[in-house]
Amino acid sequence: MREKPVPVPIKAAELTIVPANRASWADLQAVFGTADYPGKCYCQHFKTRDCHWKTLTDGQRRERLREQTHCDDPRSASTTGLVAYLGAEPVGWVAVEPRAAYPRLPRVRTVWSGREEDKADEGVWAVTCFTTRKGYRMRGITYALAAATIEFARDQGATALEAYPMITQPGHEITWGELHVGSRQVFAEAGFTEVSHPSPRRCVMKIDFTN
Repeated sequence: MREKPVPVPIKAAELTIVPANRASWADLQAVFGTADYPGKCYCQHFKTRDCHWKTLTDGQRRERLREQTHCDDPRSASTTGLVAYLGAEPVGWVAVEPRAAYPRLPRVRTVWSGREEDKADEGVWAVTCFTTRKGYRMRGITYALAAATIEFARDQGATALEAYPMITQPGHEITWGELHVGSRQVFAEAGFTEVSHPSPRRCVMKIDFTN
């Protein structure tokens, strides 16, 4: 049996990462695709309350993301994430905005277990989702995107930035869909610190910009 070629890592310096409103909607659609998990969710899992999730069609979720990102509108005062380019090719996406902008987060037990703080604090931002374009996966793009969220959130006035990654362990498979929140290693290398470990497979990691 012929072995699969080992993916060649992509260095952060090779990527250009821009706010999503400076990317085109066509480019962002190319990142998400239509064939697997990203093309079904379109980054609406945390943006939609439980009671509404199943009533939305794939097309409605796609249109919601288009409205949230303000793609093709570089003058927009707001957006909801960052897009990575390798040369002219769009290759990755990360969702990052104020934690209060995610209606489902306050209800997620593994985000809040053991923590006492104001869930509605708009100064705290959150990284909730990564998507890597098919054909470019497993090449390190999420590492560059995670690092880029730090400067972006800080420049937008965030007092802190947090994430909710999965804990990957040798021999324990995690599906691609579950890993849309990123892995602990990705955020650790970006400089995040673990502040909570609410379940064996999930942790909360954070950067405080006020220290």
